Amino acid sequence: MADGVVLLDTYVSVFGMRVRIALAEKGIQYEYKEEDLVNKSPLLLQMNPIHKKIPVLIHNGKPILESLIIVEYIDEVWKDKSPLMPSDPYKRAHARFWVDYIGKKVYDAGRNIWSSKAEDQEAANKEFIDCLKLLEGELGDKPYFEGENFGLVDMAFIPYYSWFPTFDKFGKFSIEAECPKFVAWAKRCMQKESVSKSLVDPEKVYDFIVMFRQKLGIA
Repeated sequence: MADGVVLLDTYVSVFGMRVRIALAEKGIQYEYKEEDLVNKSPLLLQMNPIHKKIPVLIHNGKPILESLIIVEYIDEVWKDKSPLMPSDPYKRAHARFWVDYIGKKVYDAGRNIWSSKAEDQEAANKEFIDCLKLLEGELGDKPYFEGENFGLVDMAFIPYYSWFPTFDKFGKFSIEAECPKFVAWAKRCMQKESVSKSLVDPEKVYDFIVMFRQKLGIA
């Protein structure tokens, strides 16, 4: 491990998937270690003693934490490969803003869909769809969020595509019907090998959430 690259992750994590895409985009070979978030490994607790969360990238025995920071680190260390971040300072700041929005707003809104009580479901659904429509507006008619090329915001957002069928089932709606432009963008991203091979099977996400709801005592 000391001289290599190791990723501590769990297969359904949208934050982990964005790191996997970044590593694939750069063509970096790494060792993947699946974490059980109920019974966290001694290595995870050692490498991330403050938050005790995944993903954690270990490079030359040293941990790098938080998915956006990890992606930026990957871009800076392996700078001889295709860049992941915009070169223009304003565009880079703009991309970071939307990645932050996705991590905070979309993640929480999506979690509310599968964890809400029946009486709160309609409000949870509206919050999530409103988030997607806002992002759909930011995408506009561009192929990708940053224009012609797949970039940081695409990398941060596309992992949620694996979760869409789960959101559809628990929310009893159709994301494709509500946000067709966004789904077309997601399908375009999935044509990239770095994306298609990094995203988890949606059925595994659904099975995971069913199991997790049972553990939380959600009917």
